[in-house]
Amino acid sequence: MRMSEAQPDARPRRAVNVTLPLALVAEAKEAGVNVSRACQAGLEAALREHRRAKWVEEHRDAFAFWNAKEEAEGLPLAQYRSF
Repeated sequence: MRMSEAQPDARPRRAVNVTLPLALVAEAKEAGVNVSRACQAGLEAALREHRRAKWVEEHRDAFAFWNAKEEAEGLPLAQYRSF
């Protein structure tokens, strides 16, 4: 069990309107799924992915530099690899 499931989220909360398909909400209710927590988890996952993609884009030049360097010179310390 994750910590967030064991204890309620203590951060301040704000009510927002979310539009979801009726059948999905009915199935969630029948299954005992907390729709607010499920929406929060989905939003957190989407934001994690957004931050990751943003970080990759911001560091694209560094990746290109190191990839080109490795292509030209090989791996650093490659002579010591045993595999």
